[in-house]
Amino acid sequence: MSDPSPTRYLAVDPGEKYLGLAVSDPTGRLARPLRVLRHRSQREDAAAIAQVAREVGAGVIVVGVATDVDGQPTTLQARRARNLARHLRRVSGLPVVLWDETGTTQAARAVWAQTRRRRRAQERPDAAAAALLLQSYLNAQHPPPEPDLPPPEDVPWP
Repeated sequence: MSDPSPTRYLAVDPGEKYLGLAVSDPTGRLARPLRVLRHRSQREDAAAIAQVAREVGAGVIVVGVATDVDGQPTTLQARRARNLARHLRRVSGLPVVLWDETGTTQAARAVWAQTRRRRRAQERPDAAAAALLLQSYLNAQHPPPEPDLPPPEDVPWP
C-alpha cells in the first residue's frame, strides 16, 4: 500500500564548521546526499537551509542531534542542533523533527575514507552523514512490511 501523499524530506547534519544536507526521493523512502554548507550563524544557516528546502520541495526538515540513552542532548553541539531546529521552524514554516544522529558521522567517515581517492579534495563526508541520518529516520517512518509467510509447521522441509 502506498502513502496517500508522499513527502520529500530534507535532513541536516549540523557540525561546528559544516552542515551536511541530504534529501529523500519524492516517495519519502530513500535518502541521498545533497550538499554541504559552511556554518555561518544559526540564523544565516536556518535561512540557507530553508531556501534549500524550498528548492527541493521538502515538506519536513529532519535535524540530527546527538542524544544519550534517555534522549537528552549529550554535548554543546546537540544543544546547538536544537536551537537550529527552533530557528528553522520559524524561518521555513515547515515541521522540523529532531532525530538521533549518534554514529552517523563516524559511519560516513569510515565509508568516506575507503572511497576518498575517487573524490575531489574539496568534497566532505558531511552530506553522506546527513544521508545516513535521513535514511535512519525514513526507515523508522516506513518499516518494511512483515513477510507473508506460512506458519512454520506448514513449510515443507526438503
